[in-house]
Amino acid sequence: MSAFWTYEFLRYSLFTSMMIGVLAPVMGVFVVVRRMSLMADALSHITLTGIAFSLLIGRWHPPAAAWNPVYMGMVFAVGGSVLIDRLRRIFMHYKEAAITIILSGAIGVGVVFISLADGFNTDLFSYLFGSVSAVSRTDFFIILILSSVVLLLLVLFYKELFFLSFDEEQAVASGIPRQRIHALFIVMTALVIGLSMQIVGILLVSALMTLPVAAAMRFAGSFKQLFIYAAVIGEVCVLTGLFAAFYLDTAPGGTIVLLNTLVLVLSIAVSKAAGKEAV
Repeated sequence: MSAFWTYEFLRYSLFTSMMIGVLAPVMGVFVVVRRMSLMADALSHITLTGIAFSLLIGRWHPPAAAWNPVYMGMVFAVGGSVLIDRLRRIFMHYKEAAITIILSGAIGVGVVFISLADGFNTDLFSYLFGSVSAVSRTDFFIILILSSVVLLLLVLFYKELFFLSFDEEQAVASGIPRQRIHALFIVMTALVIGLSMQIVGILLVSALMTLPVAAAMRFAGSFKQLFIYAAVIGEVCVLTGLFAAFYLDTAPGGTIVLLNTLVLVLSIAVSKAAGKEAV
């Protein structure tokens, strides 16, 4: 435990984990309630494409290797979120097809970029599965600023997002700009995925947004309780997983998701024994 206060990179990883442990599940509540969990998975794969592109550019142009690939991943994720929103408008009656199209395309392009960059390396594996040494001082402050912006937007547009999540037709009839709010929501989700991937990794970041929410649904009696329980579960699992990964020398992403999965299984078992249904 003392190591996290002794070494600067571990300290910043700890502080970042504390932010992500709350931010990802809180954002995940709207993702799950709006039945857009697959979108989070698609955006995480788009982020991988951006990171692979950044690594490829760094190989072709050595000075660019000093850039943090995470930021290129965020740019790709935001761009992908805009494309998903556009395609959802084209396929109005088959909106989930838009997510699958972008997901498949992102994986294909990402694989090409990775092969051009001569395959996987240690850096890429740390982005795939997370790393306790992935957060620098600069990264921490950027994550802090972006996390604050996302939380502020969630507070400002909470009523609109809540209304659209449960009664979209009535929300539109009452004058809520559905398309703009939805576009903003997708971009916010892309940013949260980009912020979270340094701790849990690209392949597992969507789990951090959905598993705590799924577990919280077994006990929450209201929508506000769902936020609180999801945030608490996410925070406990992230911090416990981070400490366990450090001392057991395992990938933090896998350890964190494993703990979240265990909590979900236990919550289902306990709620079934108590005869309680999910919200």
